[in-house]
Amino acid sequence: MNVRLTFRLRGWWAVAPLALAVAWLLPGSGVGLYLRLAFATLVVLLPGAVLARALRTPGVAGTLAWTCATTFVAFAVTFAVGGSIWLALGLHLGIGAAALPFAVRAEERAEEGTVRERARGARLGGLVLALGIVFGMLLWKVAGQIDGDALFHLARIRKLDEFGALSLHAVNEFRDGGLHPGYAFPLWHGLIALVAKVAAVDPASALHHEASVLAPLAFAVAYQAGVAVFRSAAAGFAALLAQVAITGLAAGGGGQYASLALPGTAARQLLVPAALALFFVCLRDPRPALFAALAAITVGVSFAHPTYALFLWIPLGGFVVVRAVLARGEDLKAGAAGLAAMGLPWIGVTLWLLPVIRQTVSHDPSAVEKRRALAKYAGQLDVSSLTSYHLAPAIFARTGAVAVAALAAVPLAALAARRRWAALVLGGSLAVLALMLVPFLFTHFSDAVSLSQSRRAAGFLPFAFAFAGGMLVLARLLGPPLLPLALVTGILLQHAYPGDFGYRFGGGGGGGGSGGGPGLVTWIAAGGGVAALVVALVVRRNLVRPAGVVAAGAALLFVLPVAIHGFANWSPRDAEGADPLTPGLVSALRQQVPERAIVWSEPQTSYSIAAYAPVYIAVAPPTHVADTKANRPYSRYADAAAFRTSGDLAIPRRYGASWIVTDAKRSTRVLPLVAVYRDARYALYRLPPG
Repeated sequence: MNVRLTFRLRGWWAVAPLALAVAWLLPGSGVGLYLRLAFATLVVLLPGAVLARALRTPGVAGTLAWTCATTFVAFAVTFAVGGSIWLALGLHLGIGAAALPFAVRAEERAEEGTVRERARGARLGGLVLALGIVFGMLLWKVAGQIDGDALFHLARIRKLDEFGALSLHAVNEFRDGGLHPGYAFPLWHGLIALVAKVAAVDPASALHHEASVLAPLAFAVAYQAGVAVFRSAAAGFAALLAQVAITGLAAGGGGQYASLALPGTAARQLLVPAALALFFVCLRDPRPALFAALAAITVGVSFAHPTYALFLWIPLGGFVVVRAVLARGEDLKAGAAGLAAMGLPWIGVTLWLLPVIRQTVSHDPSAVEKRRALAKYAGQLDVSSLTSYHLAPAIFARTGAVAVAALAAVPLAALAARRRWAALVLGGSLAVLALMLVPFLFTHFSDAVSLSQSRRAAGFLPFAFAFAGGMLVLARLLGPPLLPLALVTGILLQHAYPGDFGYRFGGGGGGGGSGGGPGLVTWIAAGGGVAALVVALVVRRNLVRPAGVVAAGAALLFVLPVAIHGFANWSPRDAEGADPLTPGLVSALRQQVPERAIVWSEPQTSYSIAAYAPVYIAVAPPTHVADTKANRPYSRYADAAAFRTSGDLAIPRRYGASWIVTDAKRSTRVLPLVAVYRDARYALYRLPPG
């Protein structure tokens, strides 16, 4: 079954801009803000949708792939010539306009049978989109405040939105700093900046609530990935339920979906599922245009979060190997081509980033840096020595009941050995488990990509597909009695293992963590997966046939307790040191301080200033700055402490600062300068040259 979620172009190319024009008449808050963001997002996605239709690239995945491509081209040209975001927007929309006649012609030439099939897919996809829209609206309530890493990303988006003469270095937090190895090319930042510009809203409003608009796309692309893997709408729906439960419900408060507008989360929940969907579409229809789309989405993933493209390649590489072995070479050629289509763009991006990566202290770390990293992530690791450690098995099950069930279901894939999904579950799971649990592999992998990144690869084990595949097998073995059994099991597992979502994992070792999952189930997945692979090699046939409807119903009932828990805890997460600037200071910074000026302040205050005003700063909290030689975050932090003690104006002058903001909450020092703004907490001073 080939279900496609495809943006229909007829009418949409005209309706979306008209609807946006109407939304502009509404206030930029509440419902008006939601409608502005929604229609602005559609307009920004439109060039990608046009290219996807012209090149017959299916679904939301195709639209996201070509949107990444057009955004990259638009901003690459803009950076090359020193233009503004208006040039990037014009290029982005211009590409779509140039491709529109070809897209309309491709739609008109579609065969009648394909049209009918697409209509059925549209009905199924419509339900998924409706659920995503409702979920997105609920996310509006849990948006909370912009804090933590979001301030870092908002600062980059604001510079893209407000600066002229843009360049790669223009969006840095420090005018004398270097590129960030994870965000050297601000592709996702540029996409959000385009949405803010088209919606005519402040970048802070766009970043704050864009997750509510992106949630339906996350639902749609997760469903499309499930359908592409299983070739079954019911199984695709079961995979979607598992993904939403693990990602958005188990943690409460919207989980990761609440931060969908941030590059890392968007890469993981939008772009990675799109790449997965396109990879499996390429296996059935190995056209050059589809491989090109797969390469385009990989570029998007690589620039949004460079390591995630590599992390996805690992389970897909395991799939290709296991599929070739179990199916006697079937999919080997197309699978290898798909891996190449993903690998080559990632290698190109990595080579471009290599000079920046080599400047970071976490790459090929020293003994001192390694000890610091091991101490920081101590609860997540089993450490034998400084040169031998691996991820704690309990980490795999830390996201709650569905993750526990998915790990336990990995061995069931042996009963569907000839299915592609079984090869993905077995090959992908074993590849990730081996890399994370074998000390030799994990230690060297961490040295290459940094420990802060390597541990995240555990999340690329195909949990949702193992869960849905297990439900398919059990539905055939047990039939309708699986339905009440799934509900009872879901209740028991949710009660026993609700999940551990804190930054510092509660447990250690292999026994499980506080509130997390049992380490034993990870070893069941590893050992059972190896045994299942042996059985599949011997049998080489499907021992059961899928029962999709029962499986989807069982998945829904299993997830129900997780959903009840999630919605019962539907409140904004605790703000990570949220300490917003006063509206008066923000207004003074935007009205009094020239664009691109350097402002000196306390590290945390500076961090917020960069997010809310189009200026550079001289210091920021080291945890929110790329630790490179050019940035020198700890040296800057030490200079901030020295200024707090001495008040020596030569220190901020040394950084080129021409403005100073004092924060009475963090320092009581009075400066011998005339304030151009003052409130109960903050004062803004012009710093004359020394």
